Amino acid sequence: MPYIGKQPTVGNFQVCDAISVVNGQAAYTMQVNSTNVTPETAFHMLVSLNGVLQKPGSSFTISGSTITFASNLATGDVIDFIILLGDVLNIRTLALAEQMGLGIMTICSTCQGVISQANHRVVNDQEYLDEINAELAEEGLHYSGKTEVKHLLWILLEDIGVEKLQNMFNIDLSGFNFAPFYGCYIIRPSDALGITDNPQRKHSLDIVIESTGAQSTDYGGKTKCCGFPILLINQKNSLKMVATHTGDAKDNGADAMVTPCPLCHLNLDGYQAKARKQNKRGKADLPILHLPQLIGMAMGLDPKELGVNKHLVSTANFIKSLKSKVSQN
Repeated sequence: MPYIGKQPTVGNFQVCDAISVVNGQAAYTMQVNSTNVTPETAFHMLVSLNGVLQKPGSSFTISGSTITFASNLATGDVIDFIILLGDVLNIRTLALAEQMGLGIMTICSTCQGVISQANHRVVNDQEYLDEINAELAEEGLHYSGKTEVKHLLWILLEDIGVEKLQNMFNIDLSGFNFAPFYGCYIIRPSDALGITDNPQRKHSLDIVIESTGAQSTDYGGKTKCCGFPILLINQKNSLKMVATHTGDAKDNGADAMVTPCPLCHLNLDGYQAKARKQNKRGKADLPILHLPQLIGMAMGLDPKELGVNKHLVSTANFIKSLKSKVSQN
């Protein structure tokens, strides 16, 4: 599509160049390929500092191509990534669903977070929505902001309900300890994810785990980043996150970890062996389960049918314990 001036970025995203922290400094220049870049607003960015997504407007602000954190950074702090977002593709998906009169269910926390934030931006900025609708008009699409996006995790609690869900379970998983791993995209920012109006979502994975009869294992990293977003640009810190989360969960008695995000699953399972070895946190011995696998097992489905035996971290002992539990039921 022809344009005048700088190419627009509403339909894609850009990853900013890596930024080295300077002790005592809060303001930094954002660049892509060594050229200064200017985001439309702070809400068009994903910023991760020390493995935690930052809240636009309070944790950081922008002015032109300068990002300023709420407080001075110190030696040891790491700006994991800064991503400048575009929204046309996500709003196109919402427009297609709206055209069919349907909501959208996600099984991925990252999808939930990215789509929810895009939706939040456009429904609160009519001028920006008009700009995107002008792009969508070429396909005969229009979005008015009516599509609801809900993760499977929330649907289990809010649409099905714990009591009805438990009536579907055939296996009591009491005796197991599962560590919930929310990750960052399904927790923050709370306004875009509807957590302000639905505060139980902050504990939704714990509630689902306990609905199976199992215990939810508490540990420090369950709402932090899994490290996947920075895997290709800062593998060392990404693997440090994997080692810390899986090691801490194991140390606190977890038999397995459960996550509602397949990207978190990919990093925590696929890179656990390398991460634990690199960070001297012992062997890779914590199976990682995707949420639907947990629900399927509680319903009595064969773990092999759920693909549990195909994980990279061995699930043999876990499956053996599960089969023993099944025989007792």
